[in-house]
Amino acid sequence: MADTPLQIAIIGAGIAGLAAALSIRRVLPQQDIQITIYEKATELREIGASIGLNPSGLRILDKLGVNAALDGSISHRQRGEWPMIYRHWLTNEEIGHDEYKGKIEARHRMGRFHRAHLQAALVQAVREAGDVEIQLRAGITGVEVGDEGGPAVISFENGDQIKADLVLGTDGIHSKVRQAFTSGHELKWTGQVAFRSAFDVSLVENIDSLPDDAIFWVGHERTLFASRIGKNQYTVVGSYIVDPNDPSSPFYNAKWSGPGDVEFLRSLYKGWHPVVESIVNAVPYTKTYPNHAGTALPSLVLDSRIALLGDAAHTHGGAFAAGGSLAINDAYCLALSLAHVWPQEGKPTHDQLRRALNLYDETRRPLVTRVLDLVHGAAQKRRWTGGNAENGEKETDEELRGRIANRPDMTWLTEHDVEAEFRGVISRERDGTDVVTV
Repeated sequence: MADTPLQIAIIGAGIAGLAAALSIRRVLPQQDIQITIYEKATELREIGASIGLNPSGLRILDKLGVNAALDGSISHRQRGEWPMIYRHWLTNEEIGHDEYKGKIEARHRMGRFHRAHLQAALVQAVREAGDVEIQLRAGITGVEVGDEGGPAVISFENGDQIKADLVLGTDGIHSKVRQAFTSGHELKWTGQVAFRSAFDVSLVENIDSLPDDAIFWVGHERTLFASRIGKNQYTVVGSYIVDPNDPSSPFYNAKWSGPGDVEFLRSLYKGWHPVVESIVNAVPYTKTYPNHAGTALPSLVLDSRIALLGDAAHTHGGAFAAGGSLAINDAYCLALSLAHVWPQEGKPTHDQLRRALNLYDETRRPLVTRVLDLVHGAAQKRRWTGGNAENGEKETDEELRGRIANRPDMTWLTEHDVEAEFRGVISRERDGTDVVTV
């Protein structure tokens, strides 16, 4: 055992941070590692309403022993075989559905949660794993790395400083860890605003023809997602598109998780199918979430001692409902990378830590870059962010149906196997293929 443990500082106690701590404890249970999670909030709570986890994320939670995420106690799964169903805004007819492509076990099929319930399950799993300290009221002001081979230094809002062998930036899309090393990375408002709520299912369960499954109703410049989630809750997410470059656009200066106007939400769906109108009329409150996104980073590793995970690493703005699963896969991959370089005696050297982070980056960056390229690509914008056709004219009903019929197949993302990808990176390394270095 090393004279001193490997000091890992995790910045942020959201899904990415908790999954990182849990993954390291589960994958390296016998190693001498001191893990501390630093969270700026005064209490552990998730901001937001609902979250979906796809098979790629749920498979990892299964390996990590987060049984509550799999047994149905805090999540809801489709009654049918399809993870998502798309319906027409006016007629309510099905105009598309997603399908599983691989052999997906029932407990790994798309699950939908209240964010607070999922975070609580992860906190419980971390506590059961043991030897992870969570410090609240620990907002950071910066991170830096000194001389070659020296530790990282984290500065806090209260003036304290600590040193760490490894810093994991899991502090979200507005990550201060990322900002400390990538000043040129800019987040831009996409023009999309989401109106989110989660409430007791009793408020909607008497609606005639209320679907049992999650439904995505598609209109020309707005959509509505509605679904049961765990613990007898129901979620409604309206999405509204405006011109992000026009300062007079509604919600131009809207704040994340800011108070929303239920009457405005209802006005967006007047004239839609009666089931949709009934659902939004039952919504007791809503909050606004302006969508921001950034381009892909050249590396998820900022220094030989600093790595980004979750939304801090890939600022995709919640596209494809994949953020939670991406974060969980990031966390597990980081743990696999550490385990691969861990020496038989003592703790990893600086060079071994560098190699572990290279492996993490080589495994995860191609996938998340592909996600971000789709988010920012012209084809993606035409499909999802406007009520206009390519020629600028108002989208016709036929064109609306066509863009749903021709939407991209995302199973390369939702069913991604991070372990297989990691093994592939190791295999290429052994064959002499270069691995990205930082």
